[in-house]
Amino acid sequence: MKVLMIGDIVGRVGRAVVMEQLKNIKRDYKIDFVVANVENAAGGFGMLPYMAEEFLSAGIDVMTSGNHIFDKRDILDYIKDQPRLLRPANYAQELPGSGLWTGKSSQDIPIAVINLQGRTFMAPNDCPFHAVDKILSNLDKKIRVILVDHHAEATSEKAAMGWYLDGRVSAVVGTHTHVPTADERILTSGTAYITDLGMTGPYDSVIGIDKNTVIEKFLLGFSRKLEIGERDCSLCGVIIDINSQTGQAKSIVRLRVPYD
Repeated sequence: MKVLMIGDIVGRVGRAVVMEQLKNIKRDYKIDFVVANVENAAGGFGMLPYMAEEFLSAGIDVMTSGNHIFDKRDILDYIKDQPRLLRPANYAQELPGSGLWTGKSSQDIPIAVINLQGRTFMAPNDCPFHAVDKILSNLDKKIRVILVDHHAEATSEKAAMGWYLDGRVSAVVGTHTHVPTADERILTSGTAYITDLGMTGPYDSVIGIDKNTVIEKFLLGFSRKLEIGERDCSLCGVIIDINSQTGQAKSIVRLRVPYD
């Protein structure tokens, strides 16, 4: 089966490229299942319920997130009743939502999606390594295709998670830095890995934010209100071919689709 995993969707232009291009991408690449990180969809900071519904209608199967998921308070009630929108599993258990989704693809293949957040250079949260161990120990053994979004800052922490889960899950992909990396590969025991999927949003920017505003902040130590860039938008992610019987990845290929 072929899985498309999309990097952080940023702002209006990021949403636009998904809404207008995802259907074609799924058709052209024969995609069976789509996961996208959506925590920056609302002006770069957070998510709103109507955006989640639009993404589901556009063909995204499961939405992952990270440290900005609760920036918009409207999402607190929505995430309680929408299992296809995840928040990191290693957040406090008292928070609404879940870090795990289980279900089936359009081809009736059992799938699990796990959302984790790193701790290095990030806000305090529980250990993602222990959290994923607990999830995997309780997961139905019939589920062989397991996809992990590790939303983390440090490349070393993402790489460590990849090796830690090698052979135990189908894919470990990093999100959060908004910069696509060129280290996609199949690890020794069959897990697809990439340090960061990159950003689905405006690349005429500084990680999605208007470049002049960010430069001003570096020069002067302060800035005006941060605004999302508007130009040179691309959808970034990877396409992973997975053996649905074993759960092992056969290939991982970077994808970048420009949008005018």
